[in-house]
Amino acid sequence: MLERQSPSKGNTRLPKIDLVSITQALLVAECLSFRRAARMLGTQQSAIGRRVRALEDVLGVSLFERNPAGVRLTTAGARFFEQARDGLRQLDEAVKTAGAAGRGAIGRLDIGILSSMAAGFLREVIRTYHAGHAHVAMHILEGASREQVALVRESRLDVAFVLGAPDLPNCEVTQLWTEHIFVALPQGHMLCDCDEVEWESLRYEKVILCQTELGRAIHDRLITRLAQLGYSPCVEQLDVGREALMHLVALGLGVSFTTEATVATQFPEVVFRPIAGDAATIPFSAVSLPNNDNPAFRRFLSLARVMAKKWEHQSRDAAVPYSVKHEKGKSFNDSDHSRLVRTNVRAADVKRQKRSRKQLDRSKRSPVRASGTVDRNKRRPANRR
Repeated sequence: MLERQSPSKGNTRLPKIDLVSITQALLVAECLSFRRAARMLGTQQSAIGRRVRALEDVLGVSLFERNPAGVRLTTAGARFFEQARDGLRQLDEAVKTAGAAGRGAIGRLDIGILSSMAAGFLREVIRTYHAGHAHVAMHILEGASREQVALVRESRLDVAFVLGAPDLPNCEVTQLWTEHIFVALPQGHMLCDCDEVEWESLRYEKVILCQTELGRAIHDRLITRLAQLGYSPCVEQLDVGREALMHLVALGLGVSFTTEATVATQFPEVVFRPIAGDAATIPFSAVSLPNNDNPAFRRFLSLARVMAKKWEHQSRDAAVPYSVKHEKGKSFNDSDHSRLVRTNVRAADVKRQKRSRKQLDRSKRSPVRASGTVDRNKRRPANRR
């Protein structure tokens, strides 16, 4: 509602002006007629006249010169309406921008990652989100989980993707996906002929790992699994990066491990094979603040949750192993690679289950013959002389 305020000396407060009065006055300035403006607005001419007069009283200046032939703009009026148009245009843009930000169509998203994005779930989520929210500025920071969680708590990161499913007070932890563990072998190693590698097959191998969070996690899995089988593996943790580690594997200085998200990166004379068994997976979770009201982040997390469900329910049909297609030199994109890696792992599980069922069926079908019966296969016709 319009509040009138007469200007006075020493009064620095801005007058309160109704936007409806400004828009109606702008229409009068465009038409140079109160009658035509009223007809276009579907209201009475007297109502517009009262609003324009009240606006002039608040501004302390006449905007129009009125005469029986019509109206024309005063010098002050022409300047006022020129600046008012620009102001209303900027206000309209501000309203649209605020609406887009509220819908998550624009804005900023800060993401912390731990593992490689060469392939896998995280890469697909970021790709899909960016395709639908191209105007959201995405900033990605790579680092250790502890550092990422600290940045989330300081509101410097919207979300951090960390190893495992840690119990973090005052944080929202959502486990989204798991990644299969792969063994990195030097080319020509006898295990390269296997579709999958058992933990036990590595009991006499020298294992070299990075001194990273992921390297320590894989080290713990390896030690635990082989200890259950009664073996103590030879493990050396090196202060090198992943690329240098893979080159050491290629030189035959040991075997190493990585996850399915990183096997898309090619290394000369290095072959990747999945580890068999349910214990050969590592979970990853999203860590965020429960009171984070960034619309861009909320839409990103919602998309990640939906894609995580689809990712876990992907087809488990047998597929040609990734290594075979890769060695044949066929080109395919990262999405194809992700599906091939996962189906290769699932195919190995399916093969193992089928072998177990066949052995069980074979044992059930073993013939049990009663005493005194004669096996037909053992019957021989009497020799005739």
